[in-house]
Amino acid sequence: MQSLLFIPLLTSFFVTMLVLPSWIKKAKKTRLTGKDLNKLSKLEIAESGGIIVILGFLIGVLIYIAIKTFYFKDLTNLTEIFALTTSIIIISYVGIMDDFFGWKIGLGKKTRIFLVLGGTIPLIVINAGVHQVLIPFFGHTNLGLIYPLFLIPLGILGATISYNFLAGFNGLEAGQGVLIIGFLSFVSYKTGSTWLSILGLCMVVSLLAFYFFNKYPAQVFPGDVLTYSIGALIAIMAILGNFEKIAIFIFIPYIIETILTIRGRLVKQCYGKPNKEGFLEMPYKKIYSLTHLFILILSKIKKRVYEKDVVYLIFLFQLILIGLSLVFFRGVLFT
Repeated sequence: MQSLLFIPLLTSFFVTMLVLPSWIKKAKKTRLTGKDLNKLSKLEIAESGGIIVILGFLIGVLIYIAIKTFYFKDLTNLTEIFALTTSIIIISYVGIMDDFFGWKIGLGKKTRIFLVLGGTIPLIVINAGVHQVLIPFFGHTNLGLIYPLFLIPLGILGATISYNFLAGFNGLEAGQGVLIIGFLSFVSYKTGSTWLSILGLCMVVSLLAFYFFNKYPAQVFPGDVLTYSIGALIAIMAILGNFEKIAIFIFIPYIIETILTIRGRLVKQCYGKPNKEGFLEMPYKKIYSLTHLFILILSKIKKRVYEKDVVYLIFLFQLILIGLSLVFFRGVLFT
C-alpha cells in the first residue's frame, strides 16, 4: 500500500519531463529567451522553464493529497500542505513577473520584497512551526507572536532572495535544489514528518527531470520563477519540520554568497568571463561570488576552467556540508 506514494513522485517527474520540450519550442517561438553569458556564442536559450517544474511539483502534490484523503482516509497535515503549496504558488508568481517584466521594465527591489513577503502569509495565518527556541544563556524560550509575525517572513524572504544570488551557471540551480531539498526530505522522514518528505521529493524529482534539459550545455534556463520557489521551499520545509538549524547549516553557500553579493553592492554579477578560447576567467579583480572564488581555485589547479567544472565544485562543497550535518546533527537524525 505504501508503494502508492510513489505515484505522486512519478507524476511530478514525467509531467516535467514530457512538457518541457514543448515549453522550450514555444519559448523560442515567442522569443522568451535569454543569452548564455558564460559562453562566447551567446546563444538564445529558452527562459522560465521553472514554470514547468512548479507545474509538475503541484500536480504531484495534489495527487498525494488525493491518495492520502481517499485511500488512506488520512486528513492530518492538510492545512500545512495547502499553506505550503499556496506560498509556493504566490512566490513563483513573483518569479514569473520578474522573468517576464523584470529585465525589460524592472521589478523594483522594494516591490519584489513586498510581493515575496505576501507569499509568507499562508504560513503566518496557520501559526506554523514550533515557537520554542534554544537561546544561549537563556535556555528554551517561547517567542510567542515574534515567531510567526517576524521570523517566518524573515526566514522565507531571506532564503528566497539568497537562493537567487547563486545562479546563472548551467545546471547549478536545479542541481543544488536536488541536493538541498533531497537532504531536507531525508531529514523530514527521519524526524517523523513523512508527509513533508513526500512533498519535498515531488520537487526533487521534478528538478531531476528539469536538470536533464538545464545541465551543460543548457537547452532551457530556470528563471526566477524556479530559484524563488526553491529558496522558499527550503525555508518552508525547515519551518514546518522544525529543523531550522540543519537547514541554515546546509544553506551556508548561500549565506556566503549573500555576503559577497552585498560586498559587490548588489551590482556585481556572478558570471565568469569567457576568454577567446571559451574557457572561464575571473570577471573582476576581486571576489564577489562563490563562483568567482571557485573559478580562481580551479585556475590554480588546471589551465582550462569550464563552466561545468565550477558547477561540480559547488556541488562538492554542498555535499561536504551535507556530510558534516549528518555528523553534527546525528543526535537528531539517528535516535
